[in-house]
Amino acid sequence: MMSQFSLSEINQRIAEESAFIDPLKSALSQVIVGQEELIEKILIGMLANGHILLEGVPGLAKTLTVKTLAQLISTHFQRIQFTPDMLPADLLGTLIFNQKTGKFETRKGPIFANIILADEINRAPSKVQSALLEAMQERQVTIGETSYSLTPPFLVLATQNPIEQEGTYPLPEAQVDRFMLKVRVDYPSLEEEKQILRRAAVSQPDFSVKPVVKPEDILQAQATLNDIYVDEKVEDYVLSLVFATRDPAAYQVKELQGLIDFGASPRASINLILAAKARAFLEHRGFITPEDVRYIGKDVLRHRVILTYEAEAEDLTTEDIIQQLYDHIPVP
Repeated sequence: MMSQFSLSEINQRIAEESAFIDPLKSALSQVIVGQEELIEKILIGMLANGHILLEGVPGLAKTLTVKTLAQLISTHFQRIQFTPDMLPADLLGTLIFNQKTGKFETRKGPIFANIILADEINRAPSKVQSALLEAMQERQVTIGETSYSLTPPFLVLATQNPIEQEGTYPLPEAQVDRFMLKVRVDYPSLEEEKQILRRAAVSQPDFSVKPVVKPEDILQAQATLNDIYVDEKVEDYVLSLVFATRDPAAYQVKELQGLIDFGASPRASINLILAAKARAFLEHRGFITPEDVRYIGKDVLRHRVILTYEAEAEDLTTEDIIQQLYDHIPVP
């Protein structure tokens, strides 16, 4: 995909416009210990204008990371706790009758923010999940007969607990596919947890930060992503990875024959390129490399590749399958 700019011009422009990334990461690290991959992947999602599903046990600083990011960008943050008795109106808003005027007035819900943390999304019934995913896809909300646009930047980070399944409503595959990335959040290392203890094991830990980035910088960065150069060989590599999930034998990955029930959709190809562009931007580069694709590939593909019963019986995970693709498909 050729750009109207030369590669050196793109590189220079990206270097200038990505200057805010390092201060942003530095400010985040003042509050968040470790979790560099989580921070980087949240930034990738935000730059690529894609929503993220975070999976991890409670207590791994998911909420703190997202809240701190919102404060650093000077945007409106809203944490929404999803519960089994929640209604779509609790999320989107509703019409309230005003007795003084004799008219209905719109009361907007918590979805009207820039960065949304949808905590334990799988605890709410499917109607609420659908309402959220519609807002994510259309970036607008309809209350009564009026549609309201959601103010950009608009980023949804939904969390789900992989352990506790009692009283949950698992997200259907078609809805999970709306998330650009599904990121696994892991435990900190021993050294990182020691730092966390020293910083947070006080009666009132101070997690306050001052904004270092304007929302306009994020919107400008999202627009700049369009100019990042993608070589045709990298495009072909992305397509090979995605098409091999649909027909492994055609791509000489015969070991996967009979292990994949449904392969990744075209949305996976699009999101892989977009996320790789965002990774290049984070690295202050004006072009993407196969390494960018491999770095973010598991997060883009893990919720889009559905395994067969045979694969599950062999205790194989989607990560194992994607790793097989990485091992067998030639890197350009």
